[in-house]
Amino acid sequence: MATTLIILQLLIVFGFIFIGARVGGIGMGIYGMVGTFLLVFAFGLAPGKAPIDVMMIIVSVIVAASALQATGGLDYLVGVTGKFLRKHPSQITYYGPLACWMFCLLAGTAHTCYSLLPIISEIAQANKIRPERPLSVSVIAASLGITGSPVSAATAAIISTDILGLKGIDLADVMIVCIPASFVAILVAAFVQNRIGKELEDDPIYQAKVASGEINPEEEQKRMQQINANPNPRAKYSVYAFLLGVALVVTFGLFPQLKPHHMVDGVMTPIATSEMIEIVMMSAAALILLVGKGNVATAAKGTVFAAGMNAMVSIFGIAWMGDTFFNGNKDFFVTHLADWVQAAPFLFAVILFIMSIMLFSQAATVRTIYPLGVLLGINPLYLLAMFPACNGYFFMPNYPTEVAAINFDRTGTTRIGRYVINHSFQLAGFITTIVSIALAFLITQIFY
Repeated sequence: MATTLIILQLLIVFGFIFIGARVGGIGMGIYGMVGTFLLVFAFGLAPGKAPIDVMMIIVSVIVAASALQATGGLDYLVGVTGKFLRKHPSQITYYGPLACWMFCLLAGTAHTCYSLLPIISEIAQANKIRPERPLSVSVIAASLGITGSPVSAATAAIISTDILGLKGIDLADVMIVCIPASFVAILVAAFVQNRIGKELEDDPIYQAKVASGEINPEEEQKRMQQINANPNPRAKYSVYAFLLGVALVVTFGLFPQLKPHHMVDGVMTPIATSEMIEIVMMSAAALILLVGKGNVATAAKGTVFAAGMNAMVSIFGIAWMGDTFFNGNKDFFVTHLADWVQAAPFLFAVILFIMSIMLFSQAATVRTIYPLGVLLGINPLYLLAMFPACNGYFFMPNYPTEVAAINFDRTGTTRIGRYVINHSFQLAGFITTIVSIALAFLITQIFY
């Protein structure tokens, strides 16, 4: 009877995740909360822990990024990056993804890559390079930037005091393990992807577009040569302010002894990492608006702010539903899964990967699934090494960054196959996931 009830509850969780994913936007959060309602009021489970810390970190980081966008700082960053990429067109499959990765590593959100994707596509096309190659890796690299970023909601979630922070894993550990693993994984994926598909001029879809006049290579080349960036002269100062905020977060994360300490139960205790990120990044937002002479209303109307608020609402409902389900049935999971997962702990990475496909969010996956890993007693370092497995949402080609990349590639080489899952991002996604997890595990074995 108990097993039947748990299966029914699990179907409710999966069902509302699926419905929320189909609806999109804040629908993830809304339908996640409906699932929470049923678990609490119909099945009598105690409400789990609402992901308040994660939500507040998202607010603080997104406000800072929105201020950067409002002051022209984001455009300035894109312009600088674009100039660099245009100087090295033949290496676009490597530099393009690395640029997206760096952007997302610093900003803590994959949505910053939207500004770079059209530049990458444009440079590749103008230099007769199949745009699918750099675009596919760039989209995946953006996600990898999140699972290592000192200011991402996912990182904040994994080091929170009720997940791996409870086991002594802090921001420095995440950066030491995940950043080099992701960097190498991106290079490996770019190397492989550079050898995938026909050359652009031999691609039948591209040839058809050229023949129809939809694409004019000569005109595109002239247009590129005439591009002349004209950024807001104060934009660079807002970028400096944003980077100062990120630098402070990184510094306090790497050297926790520098954080403010307070007496707690007779012991001098540093403020929590989540609190530090919230205070620093919201303060950085004020500095960004001040030096960049930005408008608060403009920041709130920007695309970055809207995307961030969507993410916060989604995490609120979905993560709370997952936490309610797993904590309400923790005795069952410990009894039935503990031996199995402990005997082959990396099978938990498969669970993370599958759930991230449905949750559409690294932070939501961490908040929803990682407590189960802690509950089952999996080695915290193993759990840290599995962090990149939370990037599995590339599997279905309906994530906004994938959709954007497909649309930015006017040559038609970046596409969804006949069977939906045979799309342009699949190979790069699996390569980076497997390589980054393997390297992260190796790093934990060498340095810990």
